[in-house]
Amino acid sequence: MITSIEVKDNVTDQRKKIHPHKFTLWVGMGSIIMMFAAFTSAYIVKRQQPGWTTFDIPVTFWYSTAVIILSSLSVQLAVKAFKQRSIIEYRRYITATSFLGLVFILLQFLGFKHIWNQGVTFKGSGAGQFLYIIAGIHAVHVLGGIIALLVLFIKAFNRKIRNYNTVPIEVASTYWHFVDILWVYLFIFFLVIH
Repeated sequence: MITSIEVKDNVTDQRKKIHPHKFTLWVGMGSIIMMFAAFTSAYIVKRQQPGWTTFDIPVTFWYSTAVIILSSLSVQLAVKAFKQRSIIEYRRYITATSFLGLVFILLQFLGFKHIWNQGVTFKGSGAGQFLYIIAGIHAVHVLGGIIALLVLFIKAFNRKIRNYNTVPIEVASTYWHFVDILWVYLFIFFLVIH
């Protein structure tokens, strides 16, 4: 016969376990960190070679950094509103996060267009190749985050879906915070190293 204490302990044990989607996300983020560490290390080594091209950091990168930090704040507020089942606030914050994510992409495009116009292209010393590979891989990860945010946005306004499972919003917000931190790292890296 199962006692109420055993049932309570079993429930407590299940709550302590990490959800498989969250675990997979953390493993993936660890791999991504290793990849960006390798790319930025290679950038530092390659930069020491003669003929390396330097570039000015576009002012739009400052704006895009502020935008993605704001989007991190809004996604966290969206998670809080979702957990409190405040659907109106959740919709507001997930909409703001999605919008800010799209603004970030636009500002990044303008910033890299400015760098391209400075003459830092795929030709030459390698600065362009490394810069655009690092930025391109980050852009792919941001695009993945935007897709996740847009899916959450669509679900937030779908009246047929009323599922209060917090795992999707928690996974998406953790990933969005990750691409935010990754961009801040890259921005500081390029400010200091370029």
